[in-house]
Amino acid sequence: MKFNNLTIKEVHEKLQKKEISAKELARFFLDKIKKLEPKIGAYITVIEKETIAQAEKVDKKIANGEKLNPLEGIPCAIKDNILVEGIKCTSGSKILENYIAPYDATVVKRLKDQGVVILGKTNMDEFAMGSSTENSAFKKTRNPWDNMRVPGGSSGGSAAAVAAGEACFSLGSDTGGSIRQPAAFCGVVGLKPTYGRISRYGLTALASSFDQIGPITLTCEDAAWVFSVISGHDGKDATCITEAPPNLISNFYPAVRGLKLGVPKEYFEKGIDLEIKEVVKRAIKKFEELGAKICEVSLPHTPYALACYYIIMPAEASANLARYDGIKYGYSKVKSQKSKVKSLLDVYLESRAEGFGPEVKRRIMLGTYTLSAGYYEAYYKKALKVRTLVISDFKKAFEKVDLLVAPATPTLPFKLGEKISDPLSMYMSDILTVSANVAGIPALSIPCGFVNDLPVALQIMGNYYNEKKVLEVAGAFEANTEWHKMRPKV
Repeated sequence: MKFNNLTIKEVHEKLQKKEISAKELARFFLDKIKKLEPKIGAYITVIEKETIAQAEKVDKKIANGEKLNPLEGIPCAIKDNILVEGIKCTSGSKILENYIAPYDATVVKRLKDQGVVILGKTNMDEFAMGSSTENSAFKKTRNPWDNMRVPGGSSGGSAAAVAAGEACFSLGSDTGGSIRQPAAFCGVVGLKPTYGRISRYGLTALASSFDQIGPITLTCEDAAWVFSVISGHDGKDATCITEAPPNLISNFYPAVRGLKLGVPKEYFEKGIDLEIKEVVKRAIKKFEELGAKICEVSLPHTPYALACYYIIMPAEASANLARYDGIKYGYSKVKSQKSKVKSLLDVYLESRAEGFGPEVKRRIMLGTYTLSAGYYEAYYKKALKVRTLVISDFKKAFEKVDLLVAPATPTLPFKLGEKISDPLSMYMSDILTVSANVAGIPALSIPCGFVNDLPVALQIMGNYYNEKKVLEVAGAFEANTEWHKMRPKV
């Protein structure tokens, strides 16, 4: 049986009915990883021994006739910037190449408490800086639909693993679209929850006011199951909200009739491939057929969101990455036998020069520049004001409509190497996703069609803490289309 084509709910039912064992399931995915990794490169670390041990614990519970938790025994992958105790956590960087996580991130602890089986850690752009997973210090991940194309980024390994059938689901992190964009490129579902809905404790920080962990899955119902487990208040994260998450596992009833769906006109203007526009418009038409009212809305400050993001994000990144100094942990030039450092400054400069890749250095320099005396007022402070305007746009829009629907990406998955030497062109890949991070609202990417045998995705955005409605409406689309059932022939 091809377990990789089954949803979480289907796998759960087969485990509970003893039609398959957790160990058999885990072994299937481990074998799939061994077979496909030379082509895909989705994983940095695979923990085979630990995976089998986790699965055996679940099988003992099944043998005793105990009821399984919704995610118990389900094999998953974790992005390599989320800590899993005792396992390497590199963040895709040479500077953390041998770093062993001393504790579990809150989301990982919650998954373990549910009995989830972790397969390993997935490849990513270094410190989540990138849109193609070509900035990893270890390997390039390839798109399962076309091995000559990128899977998106920075959670490209997580998305590729799910799309290729190397995991039932995965966790990624989304700072400017890093869950939704790779999910769109790989033809799977990616959810970025409301900022603060899921704890960031144990997530290697890129930009602390944007970062959010979320699930990448085959279906919206799968996303709802994972979201229900990993969300909720955590006292270890001061930005995590106290409000309890909605129960989506036992109450997933897709409904669209009577809803008002807004189409932001700014998301369909220049820079978007015409073929993508047409596919997304057909998807929006499907909602109209299901009884939703479609109306055009305006988010006038959308054109400034990307510039705003690429001022604030590097500024926060430069502060967060200052801890990698070659002293406390991580790569250090001092430890090298060829080291000729003569001062503390040499330790900092040489450790970072060798430990960080070019994109990380670029963003640290940009962030340090915008925070420096004389430029803080001109750039950083002004960007914060623009952020307030973007937030205001969304608040006004949600006074008129229930949800917003738009394209998830401006282009199809591009070829490996096509944009790596042109940072500005690469940054434009996030133009349709960054606004949700700037505002902190929930947003989801869902497959809605194909162009030239490559997946196209619809993005659904909701008001603050309204993940339930976002997932339900996406689920209604899935229930009336077949796009989410399409799988790449790896």
